[in-house]
Amino acid sequence: MSTAASNVDATPLTPRALYQEVAERLRQQIFRRELEPGSWIDEQRLAHEYGISRTPLREALKVLAVEGLVTMKVRRGAYVTEMSVDDVRQIYHLLALLESDAAATVAAKGDAAQRAELAALHQQLEKQVRQRDAFFATNERFHLRLLEMAGNRWSQQVVNDLRKVMKLNRHHSLFKQGRLAESLAEHRALMQALELGDAEATRNLMRQHFANGLAAASG
Repeated sequence: MSTAASNVDATPLTPRALYQEVAERLRQQIFRRELEPGSWIDEQRLAHEYGISRTPLREALKVLAVEGLVTMKVRRGAYVTEMSVDDVRQIYHLLALLESDAAATVAAKGDAAQRAELAALHQQLEKQVRQRDAFFATNERFHLRLLEMAGNRWSQQVVNDLRKVMKLNRHHSLFKQGRLAESLAEHRALMQALELGDAEATRNLMRQHFANGLAAASG
């Protein structure tokens, strides 16, 4: 399979796990809103743009469909998934359950090095409160790192996929005016509970953090 044709979206594709490279390229286009939620994915145009056949593109679309980023419609093709109000509410509910459990585990069992790493990420958030994109990225790193520290790989897998889908939400909570400062204050309280090793307080604060995020995303 040749990938010699030029493409306009970063570096040339290589034969190694071609469909995975295509999936990542598509994923990033979706996250950057170059492919808008609800929009039809023109396979022929993208295959030409990437300089590939439609076979690896279709395999890539299957990967993104499993992740929830793409919706396959019979005889109509692939569409970028569009989030409903119920979708957002259900995802926040699951994230709150899984991440509050992980936070409680780290509070109870985490060591000094882990707490120091989380504190360093929190300090980055303190500095980025006026920089939405940077805050968004560091905030996600904080949450995902907390999950890694908790050590439940199944929770990590589910949360990773849910967080990808949440990027489709046009009304993400951190987009709301003033929400970054509120989120930062919630992180401060969370860090205090973590440093004290108070598992139940940490669990409750994380759940409230998501409840506040949902209220902001729905408002």
